[in-house]
Amino acid sequence: MPRAPAKPPETPPEKPRLDPRALLAELVAWYDRRRRDLPWRARPGERADPYAVWLSEIMLQQTTVEAVKPYFDAFLARWPNVEALASAPLDEVMKAWAGLGYYARARNLHACAQQLAFERGGVFPKEESELLSLPGVGPYTAAAVAAIAFDAPCVAVDGNVERVVARLFAVDKPLREAKRQLRETAQTLLPASRSGDFTQALMDLGATVCTPRGPRCDLCPFAPACAAARRGETERFPVKAPKLAKPLRRGAAFVLTSGGAALLRTRPMRGLLGGMSEFPSTPFRVDFDPSRARVHAPAAARWRELPGEVEHVFTHFSLRLTIFAATLPPPPPDIENGRWTPLSRLAEEGLPTLMRKVAVRAGLIVE
Repeated sequence: MPRAPAKPPETPPEKPRLDPRALLAELVAWYDRRRRDLPWRARPGERADPYAVWLSEIMLQQTTVEAVKPYFDAFLARWPNVEALASAPLDEVMKAWAGLGYYARARNLHACAQQLAFERGGVFPKEESELLSLPGVGPYTAAAVAAIAFDAPCVAVDGNVERVVARLFAVDKPLREAKRQLRETAQTLLPASRSGDFTQALMDLGATVCTPRGPRCDLCPFAPACAAARRGETERFPVKAPKLAKPLRRGAAFVLTSGGAALLRTRPMRGLLGGMSEFPSTPFRVDFDPSRARVHAPAAARWRELPGEVEHVFTHFSLRLTIFAATLPPPPPDIENGRWTPLSRLAEEGLPTLMRKVAVRAGLIVE
């Protein structure tokens, strides 16, 4: 009688995954012990200042905490409340913002302050939906202000939070496609109280423990429930789509001096570096021809091309600038749309990083 085929060994069933919601108390307790000391963050037991929360969240978009700290301190010292910021001239706000990048944020910041001060009596709305109606306030910022300042039942999902949630649930979609799913999943974790502390706990967890490389899973309160940790694949999440090469644009900037002053102008309010001070420059184009750059010069002069180029990287493209320099005899002539700034006060102009590089290349600023 033929022998029955041997049964394949049974695969032991995978242990059920612990529901991350069972660990929320551990996460908040971890935050109480390990919270970062940040200048815009309320101390334990204190109520968060909506102005400080809003100001910091606008500054932190596309920027690091360490880069923001000195700007935040300077803004708060100069404009301690939303009414003071609303009353400030826009050009002063733009100068104070110089170097933080993404300058539309500064223009929207000022517009938002004016709406809050002049139309709402300086009072921030508490509801996420109302916050969304303010200039420059998107879904993330609205959720952050509502949760942190008013303990509203919502979660602000930044890059740190996306990383934590993507690893916790091993979300296999590329990050660009998974953003909505990650936001909705984070909302399901929201505890019944301390929404603001929960949001900040997730942020701190991603910033200090669940880091992009070398995450410290041994310190993570979510580790028992983390699908990525269980697989030993934490650094695979969140899944990133292949990076696209940034197009290269070229242009030229003209550094004109006369009588101890340099010629500057203000860029149009809309568009790249909108409202910021600059040395007169050409359009930045993929097909720019440096040999024809002098036709864009702001004045007739003996322009000389400086050696090398200034390189700068924007969000969507890389830039190489050819620098031309010239000197006119004093007194400085009137030039349409231009203004003469004494070289000794050039640093006070709040030049954006690109134009500061131009000034350094031309020898007007020493670093």
